[in-house]
Amino acid sequence: MKLQTSVFMALHHMNKKMKYSFAFLLVFGLYLTSPAQDTIKKVNDTLVFSGQLSAWGLYNQGNRLPVYLGARYIPTLNYTFNLKNRQKIDFETSLNLNGNMGFKPFDNNQTEGSFTPYRFWARYSTKQLELRLGLQKINFGSATLLRPLMWFDQIDPRDPLQLTDGVWGFLGRYYFMNNANLWLWCLYGNDKQRPWQIDATNKKSPEYGGRFQTPVPKGEIAISFHHRRTDILSLNTNNSENRIGLDGKWDLGVGLWFEGTWINKTKAIESVNNQEILNLGLDNTFGIGNGLNVVFEHLFLAYDDKAFDFKRPVSFSGLSLSYPISMIDNLSTISYWDWTNKASYNFLTLKRQYNKISFYIMAFWNPVHYQLPQQDNSINYYSGKGIQFMLVFNH
Repeated sequence: MKLQTSVFMALHHMNKKMKYSFAFLLVFGLYLTSPAQDTIKKVNDTLVFSGQLSAWGLYNQGNRLPVYLGARYIPTLNYTFNLKNRQKIDFETSLNLNGNMGFKPFDNNQTEGSFTPYRFWARYSTKQLELRLGLQKINFGSATLLRPLMWFDQIDPRDPLQLTDGVWGFLGRYYFMNNANLWLWCLYGNDKQRPWQIDATNKKSPEYGGRFQTPVPKGEIAISFHHRRTDILSLNTNNSENRIGLDGKWDLGVGLWFEGTWINKTKAIESVNNQEILNLGLDNTFGIGNGLNVVFEHLFLAYDDKAFDFKRPVSFSGLSLSYPISMIDNLSTISYWDWTNKASYNFLTLKRQYNKISFYIMAFWNPVHYQLPQQDNSINYYSGKGIQFMLVFNH
């Protein structure tokens, strides 16, 4: 099947949310090229069109299809109404146009294409308040490599683009004068399975929660809560789940942090209704050459009948090294070690950065069967050994 056919089929089957996002982008695109731009300047409003175009190629001898080629374009429109007293109303809409082709020379091939909304939200904000409604990114926490508080995003630290799907909902944030902040959210219509979930969210039930973060000597500490109803497909019934998260970070010469989540279900799934995840980490930049940045994290994960029983714990370690070779070149590596299965995951990246163009060469050496937590294995390009090239243009 041709890639164009895949994209057109995706357009044909778009749901209402996707069609609204496309229509919004189209209207704003027409507005961008219209004479009304002169009026924008007079009322001190702003309209910005930007985008990110990326193309990549990957070779992995161990895959069924060893060669993959792909491209992605994310066009984004932002419109801001600047009001009195540092108030403003702004909008953002963006699309994710993605296509890839995997093939084995002289044998078989496979093509995929998608056309989905990436962000689609409206926001009212003041100096201390932010209210945002729509398809948006929500993420928080202190950890970077292995994140127990990855509740609403799927950001992979090895991904140069740091892409993640958004969630539909409302988010309110209030910032106190002492740098403390309060988050409240309500989500609806999100049925995709997210990291650290072993069952899908009930699409017709709202999810809700909040977070409070406050400064402490030499750092900050926060507590988070989230409630959702889930679908247990094997039992053909519903379930309720509560999540409590606690995280803190301090600067004591080196950066130190912890991040933990306790997940409790009212009905046991596969004889388990408690999940505990704890991350401990540190980072420091050493005065070697241009400066070597080191990040280390260790994660404990357990599924238990009784809370905090830790009868079947597993653990992972993550190490990140980053070194700026020059003003435009950077070398970095991320490695994980699975202590339970005695397996290592290794990812090396060489980046060259120009004004609007970035070029990446990435090499990886991983187990064929992935056991890393929180990773999306729907199409696992990075199992086994291989190399990837990526070119990114931002405008």
